[in-house]
Amino acid sequence: MEKEPLIQFIKANIPNINVTPAGLEVIAAHFEEIEFSKNEFLLKQGKVSDYYYLDEGFVRAFTFDAAGNEITTFFYPAGRVAFEASSFFLREPSAEYLQAITDCKVYATSFEKLNMLFHSVPEFREFARAMLVKEFVAYKQRTLSMINKSAEERYADMIEHHNEVFKYAQLKHIASYLGITDTSLSRIRKEFIKR
Repeated sequence: MEKEPLIQFIKANIPNINVTPAGLEVIAAHFEEIEFSKNEFLLKQGKVSDYYYLDEGFVRAFTFDAAGNEITTFFYPAGRVAFEASSFFLREPSAEYLQAITDCKVYATSFEKLNMLFHSVPEFREFARAMLVKEFVAYKQRTLSMINKSAEERYADMIEHHNEVFKYAQLKHIASYLGITDTSLSRIRKEFIKR
């Protein structure tokens, strides 16, 4: 079946609904397979976001603070959707960049195609709802962790739940994601190694 990884991802995220093979083919037909090389941008600041299912590779989202420092806002491993939500849904220029930090294979679609699927394929509505909930929860958890957890606790959470980040991301990107300096990250890492 064409676009099998995308189809399996969709099926896995609407487990209580029996989607016919024909229905899955209709959905998959609205996605385009694209490959990005390491360091290539899926999205640049000022452009309007598309919607990507990341089949292979690793993607980093980042922006710049008021002082011009690059701040990593999120990491996307394979098996996740990656997009800048406010840009995608409001059709506004993105405040973030999405950059491949490894070679990546994605399945991409536009707002118009996603919207058409949402309104014409009932099974897709459930999939889209599940994806929105998953991404909203992830962003909410990140926001709360920056407020109510220490840097050490955020680092421990990353090791426990997102250990693959350490395989692909540069330490300076991990530090900015955790909201700490490179020096603080180095200290925390040394403390964890001693445990």
